[in-house]
Amino acid sequence: MSYTVNASILLTELPITERPAAVKAAGFDAVEFWWPFSSAVPAQDEVDEFATAIEEAGVRLTGLNFFAGDMPGGDRGLVSWVGRDDEFRANVDVVVRIGERLGAKAFNALYGNRIEGTDPQAQDDLAVQNLAFAGAAVAKIGGVVLLEPVSGMDAYPLKTAADALAIIQRVEDEHGVDNVKLLADFYHLAVNGDDVPAVIAGHAAEFGHVQIADAPGRGEPGTGDLPLEQWIAEARAGGYTGPIGLEYKATQADPFAWLSSTTSTNA
Repeated sequence: MSYTVNASILLTELPITERPAAVKAAGFDAVEFWWPFSSAVPAQDEVDEFATAIEEAGVRLTGLNFFAGDMPGGDRGLVSWVGRDDEFRANVDVVVRIGERLGAKAFNALYGNRIEGTDPQAQDDLAVQNLAFAGAAVAKIGGVVLLEPVSGMDAYPLKTAADALAIIQRVEDEHGVDNVKLLADFYHLAVNGDDVPAVIAGHAAEFGHVQIADAPGRGEPGTGDLPLEQWIAEARAGGYTGPIGLEYKATQADPFAWLSSTTSTNA
């Protein structure tokens, strides 16, 4: 099995710049991160420190989020946030430069919550424009933009695969940008009540990325009741060829102990 470790939700006891080496020491060759900086446009020395940590660890950066605002405070992206489009677009330039340096190809653009007092249609229209802008930018380095249904936030409007796919279709129809892809996080989809097997059957070959966690609890596989191994096999059979992102909250000291009975961890 081909895995990539999300080192923003895992290994959190370590500073961010020590996590790539810890991923390598655990036997993996690939890592992904949420946006690892506190601002949309960090200082160059911060970017260099992050990139150097990945390079020196000898792991590949397979995925990176765009800046999503104050995540601990409840923000879930700037893509649809009217009034912050300049900030989002400035961040796109930084993301592209990091991707070009480290070879990353997949970039997750969290859509953003509904903003009280702002017309939802205006938010969706802006989101389509911003996603097209980001898609065109990352296409220059052979990348894709990922769009993800998310659970746990009532204000986040993309709950199902169909919600995200409708926006993705608008981006292509209205702007001719075809490299915005669904991020199929099986945990989020399942918790939101989506029909995960149907999503896999209908769209696996079009997935931009897959992430997993078990439910309930968002722990590692085996801590809940989701048939994750089956769903991964079905996605592979349906044409998904990318890595599987491990984006769960560890429930024991060794966050990868569940893998001892499976195949190679290498991505």
